[in-house]
Amino acid sequence: MSELFDAVDALLTSRAVLPPPEERKRLRQSHALTIDEVASALKVRRATVTSWEAGRTEPRPPERDAYARLLDGLAKLYPAPAPADGPAPADDPAPAGTVAIETAPAPAEAAPAPEAPTATVTPAEARTETAAVSASEHPQTPPPTAQVPAARPARATGPASTSHRPGTRKETPAADPAPSTDPRFANGPLAVVDVDEDGRVLAYCTGGLVLDVPAKSLPSLVDWTLKEAGLGQPRLSGPGKDADPLLVLTESACERYGLPAALTDEERIAGRLPEGHKVIKQLVRAEWKLTKRGFGPWARIYRPATGSERACVQLCVPSWNALDTRHWGGAGHLPPAELARVLGVYASRVMTPRGSTAVTGLELMTALHPPTRASAPDENGERHSEHNPGSLGKDPVDPAPCEAPDGHPVLKDLPRFHVRGPGEQLFEEAYDWARPMTDAECTLRHLVGIDVNLAFGAGANGLIVGLGAPTHVKNPVFDPKLPGSWLVDLSHADLSKVKVAKDRWAELDGDLLPSPFTPKGDRPTGPAWYATPTVAYAVELGYEVRPLEAYVRYDNGRYLDGWYNRLRDAYLATMADLGVHADTAPEDFLAAMEGWKDRDPDLAIVVAAVKATVKGGLGKLRERPRAEGWRPGEPWRALSRPTWRPDIRAAVISRTRTNLHRKIVKHAAFTGQYPIAILSDCVVYAAAGPSPLDFLPYREGKPLPGGFKLGVNPGLVKHEGT
Repeated sequence: MSELFDAVDALLTSRAVLPPPEERKRLRQSHALTIDEVASALKVRRATVTSWEAGRTEPRPPERDAYARLLDGLAKLYPAPAPADGPAPADDPAPAGTVAIETAPAPAEAAPAPEAPTATVTPAEARTETAAVSASEHPQTPPPTAQVPAARPARATGPASTSHRPGTRKETPAADPAPSTDPRFANGPLAVVDVDEDGRVLAYCTGGLVLDVPAKSLPSLVDWTLKEAGLGQPRLSGPGKDADPLLVLTESACERYGLPAALTDEERIAGRLPEGHKVIKQLVRAEWKLTKRGFGPWARIYRPATGSERACVQLCVPSWNALDTRHWGGAGHLPPAELARVLGVYASRVMTPRGSTAVTGLELMTALHPPTRASAPDENGERHSEHNPGSLGKDPVDPAPCEAPDGHPVLKDLPRFHVRGPGEQLFEEAYDWARPMTDAECTLRHLVGIDVNLAFGAGANGLIVGLGAPTHVKNPVFDPKLPGSWLVDLSHADLSKVKVAKDRWAELDGDLLPSPFTPKGDRPTGPAWYATPTVAYAVELGYEVRPLEAYVRYDNGRYLDGWYNRLRDAYLATMADLGVHADTAPEDFLAAMEGWKDRDPDLAIVVAAVKATVKGGLGKLRERPRAEGWRPGEPWRALSRPTWRPDIRAAVISRTRTNLHRKIVKHAAFTGQYPIAILSDCVVYAAAGPSPLDFLPYREGKPLPGGFKLGVNPGLVKHEGT
C-alpha cells in the first residue's frame, strides 16, 4: 500500500503549481543565485533555466519537482510584495494580427499583467507583419537616444508545425532595435541559430522574433537565409553595399549541421577547418565558395555576384572564439535570445559585425566612404565606376619611409638589424608615463584616476587626414591644416612657461609635467618625426618650429567624421539606456555611473564592444604581419588594403595625446595640481578625498574652461577608480 501512496504523491508533485515566470526570476535574484548555479543543481542546461524564467518552456518531471521545491523554499524566504491599492489595470489588448494562445492561468494575486501572445506564421508572413508595424508605428527612423519601444514581432514557424510557444520576453524594450523599414530585411540584420530540446532548429532574430528553420544541411541553410529569412541590413552610404545577413551558430547548431562544437589545437592555430572537411565538401558540391580566410570563426559563404545582386551569408561561431571575451565579455555564452539582442543592438547602432570588433571598425570606415561610386550617365546613357570623393580609393598607397613600420618593403634597402631612432621613424603612441610623488602629494590620502570617454574617437573628430600618397618637401613652412609627418627639433620646449590662452602665459613646474611630444613623457633630445597635431600643439604652446623636411598630403579631408559620429551616437544611446545621460550635473553623473554595468549586463557588453570597435578599427590601420611565412622586406596581406594607413592612425593618436596634455596644462595652471601618472587615456592625481570632485575645479557646477569635465560624452571624463 505504501508504494501506491508514493506513486500518488509523485503524481501530485509532478503537477505542482509554479509561480509565473517573472516571479521565478525575482525569487532567484532575491537569493543572489545565478542561472548557472540553478542549472547545475537541477542538472539541466543554462539555456533551459533561462527559458523557464522567460516563459518560453515549462519544466517537466523530474526536474519540475525539484524546481518547484526550490521556488517554494525561496518564496517563504522572500514573499512577494503586496499589490498596490486600487483597481487592477485592464489587460493590454493583443496587437493586431496576433493569434490568441490558450494557457493555464496563474494565481491572480501573483501574476503580472499578461504579455500579448504571439502568432504562428510563416517567415514571409512575419516579414509582412513586421513591415506593416514598422510603417504604422515608426514612420521615421528615431534618433539614437530616442526611447522607442520595439514592436512585438510574431514567432514564425513552418507550415507543418503544430506547437505554439511565446516569443522572447524583452525586459528592456527601449534598447531593442526597431523593425527595419526595408521590406527586404524585415526580420533584422542577423539571427542566432539554435536547436531546442525538442530537436527543432530555431533562428532567434532581433526584437524577439523566432523563426523555424527547415534546412537540413549547411548549404540549404545558406539558401534559406538568402531566399526566405528576410535578414540583412540596408547600406550605410549611397554608393555602398547592403550588409550581408549574419547567422550565429550555437554549439547545438554546429552539431546539427556537421560542424565541430570546438576547434582542435591544430585548427585553432590555423584559424580554420581543413579543406577536406565534409561540410566544406558539401558547400563545394552546392557551388558555394569561401573567402581566402576559409571556414573559421567568421566565415563568408558566397557565389559570385551577378550584376548588383549579391549572394553572400556570413557565419559567426562563438564556440570557436569568434566573440573575443576581451571585447564581447561573456556574450558567447549567452542564451540565443539574449545573444540575438546584444548583437542586434550593436548591429542597429554600429553595423552588422563582419568579424572581430577591430575588423568591424575598419569595415565601418569603408561602408561610410565606399571607394567608388556610379558616374553620371555618358552620351549613351550608361554609368561607370569612378572614384568616390572623400574616400581612400580602391588602390593602396605606400607610406612615407618614416611612417612605415620595421620590415616594410619601402625599407628593404636598410642594413639588417638597423635600429631606427626618432630622426628616422615616426613614433606617435599613447602615454605611458609616471613620476615620483612630491612631499606635499605624499601627505594626501588618495590617488584618484579619471578616464577620458572614447578618447581616441574624440581625437578623430574633425581631424583632417591624408587621402592620397605623400609628397616629400625640403625645408617646408609648417601648416597646421596640412596633414603629414614633419621632421622638427623640439628639444627647446621645457614646459616651464607655456601659452594657455591667446595672450596669457603661465609659469609651471616643467619637471612635474610629461612632455607632450613623446609617449614616455621624456623631453626630446634632437630632431624627430611628428604628426601634424603634435607640431601644431607645439606652436599653440608658444614654441618656434622650423621643420627640416616633411611628407605632406595635399589630397586630404575629414575622412573619419562620419565614422566617429556613428560610434559616438551608438555609445551615447546605449549609455542612456543604462541610465547615464548627457548634460547632467557632475554629482548626478557620478551617481549614475555607480553600478551602471549591473543595470543591464547585456547592454554593458554592447558598450564594451563599441569602445573596442573604436580602438581596434584605428589599430587595424597599421596592422602588422601575422606569420604567414612573412620575411622582413616582403609585403604582407594587410598592405593590399587601401585602409592600411599608418599615417592616419598616427594622426589620431597624436591628437588624442595632445588633447589630454592640453587639459593637464590648463588644470595645472589654474590649480597648481600635476598628474602622478598617465596610461593611455587615464590620468591619476593625488587628492584629499576619494572623488574626482575633490580635485576638479568646479564653480557653481561649471568646470574649468578647457580643462577636465565630468560627463558621458566623448572627450569628457569619468571616475576610473581611487
